[in-house]
Amino acid sequence: MEDAGQRLRRARERLDLRVRDVELASQQIAERHNNKEFTVMISRLSEIENHGTLPSIYRLYSLCCIYRLDLTEVLSWFGVPVGSLASDAGMVAIGKTHEVNFDPDSAEVLLPISLNPGIDLRRTFFVSEVVQRWGKLPLALVSGADIRRYRYGFVGTDDWSMNPAVPAGSLLVVDDTKRRIQVSGWRSQAERPIYFLQHRDGFFCRWCSLKDGMLSLVPDPSSDAPVLVYPVDEVDVIGQVVGLALSLDPEKRRRTRP
Repeated sequence: MEDAGQRLRRARERLDLRVRDVELASQQIAERHNNKEFTVMISRLSEIENHGTLPSIYRLYSLCCIYRLDLTEVLSWFGVPVGSLASDAGMVAIGKTHEVNFDPDSAEVLLPISLNPGIDLRRTFFVSEVVQRWGKLPLALVSGADIRRYRYGFVGTDDWSMNPAVPAGSLLVVDDTKRRIQVSGWRSQAERPIYFLQHRDGFFCRWCSLKDGMLSLVPDPSSDAPVLVYPVDEVDVIGQVVGLALSLDPEKRRRTRP
């Protein structure tokens, strides 16, 4: 099986480029960005192609530009599991609520792609007993919707302000086309819109109320979190929370609630 250096050499040869051509092209990229680190000297290219030397991020960028390669794919040639970025990040507990900026097109998830055709989907069942085949699919294909239109946030593992509606450790799907605060129209708290917001003090996932130019960030009444009140022009309403996912493994969330 070809290693990453061999695959890069094959990409160069397909374009009929000499190593000198690559050096000269990389020098142009380095000059454009005023950074000599983008230069791929002939000797370094030989080491990358023939001896398994790891290129720097700058040289790898130059090679991808010159060879017309996707940088994310080439990173995978070197053993960087870019498709696991979101799932690997989920292993790291962050206490503060924050925004998530992963590219959903580059993420893959392991899903059951073939179920027992006789399964009754109306009843609760143990998935592993009925799955005939598992496989990886791009995250963008999971819901059938264009998830690129959404943004994402993460409720910190120390943030219990919206529990139980939104438990600590939840991944939020945020629709940034719904930024206008809805002040009425819901019949219960379950229907009340939840918003993802940013203030200089940090990110918040809260209900909201608006009065006399002041925006109140309202927590769930069962939490000990205070209502936060700010001038409306000091808060960026990123969007309305339209979906969430959470781990049911307590070890992956906070062990004890304050």
